Amino acid sequence: MGLGRRRFVGLSGLAGLGILGAVAARYLPRYWFEEPLPTNPILAQVPESDELVLRFAAIGDSGAGTETQRMIGSAMADWQQRDPYDLVVMAGDNIYNSGEISRVQATFEEPYAALLKRGVQFRAALGNHDIRTDNGNPQVKYAGFNMDDRYYTYTHKGCQFFVLETNPGADWPTQLTWLKQELAASTAAVKIVYGHHPIYSSGHYGTNPLMVKRLTPMFKKYGVQLYLNGHDHHYERSAPINGTTYLVTGHGGAYLRPVGKSKFTEFALSRHGFSLVEIRTKSIVIQGIDRDGKVFDRGVVPISVA
Repeated sequence: MGLGRRRFVGLSGLAGLGILGAVAARYLPRYWFEEPLPTNPILAQVPESDELVLRFAAIGDSGAGTETQRMIGSAMADWQQRDPYDLVVMAGDNIYNSGEISRVQATFEEPYAALLKRGVQFRAALGNHDIRTDNGNPQVKYAGFNMDDRYYTYTHKGCQFFVLETNPGADWPTQLTWLKQELAASTAAVKIVYGHHPIYSSGHYGTNPLMVKRLTPMFKKYGVQLYLNGHDHHYERSAPINGTTYLVTGHGGAYLRPVGKSKFTEFALSRHGFSLVEIRTKSIVIQGIDRDGKVFDRGVVPISVA
């Protein structure tokens, strides 16, 4: 990825402070850029006969409390008025920098005030920054995040969601046993799992072999159609892998990082925004929408049933 494709933020201000030396030249390209929108994005079309079942928004790495996050919140509210939805899934790092619940007003209540006022429900997972304060317990208890526990499941309009704590220090043996039991017992036609860390990704952290080993066999066996995550600060939609589509939506307000392309990548872009997901009778429609409310990606994935 050439530097010409990157939009650098705040360089003139840094130059004025005399900071643009060797250290800045080394680190700024990694963290301080935003890719432009595609000139002619290829947006898949949804057949009119494919009826809508559920629409929800997805954000990750959102809790920066920045003007960018507020712009994304405004774009989400504008879309919700036009294409109504009543659920937002949060893929972790809900409050930067250390999960301080004292910052929840600036990092959650204010950016999404319009959505909250309309009764839109947010359902959060814990990210690695979230557990820096009291292991994330204040966020679990915070009513606005609607977390039943550190990991939990809920059903919304016939679709079942399974929310994981993917941090390395999580109680993985107990959680995996719980997930297997819940997936096996589920009668939902559409099963969606989300957590903070990527399984498949072309970004800074990349594909996680341990997560692949832990989770993908269950996804295949029990017919999980979609996994969402943050942690890598970009947007990336995969082709289905053994029936599961992997969506990185870590572009919700924190600084961005570069993203490459892997053999499983259908579309990837490092640009601030959110994801909008539609569950339909025959397909799952995934859209990437930027901070100005412009669609830069739309994929249509046929629903597969285990």
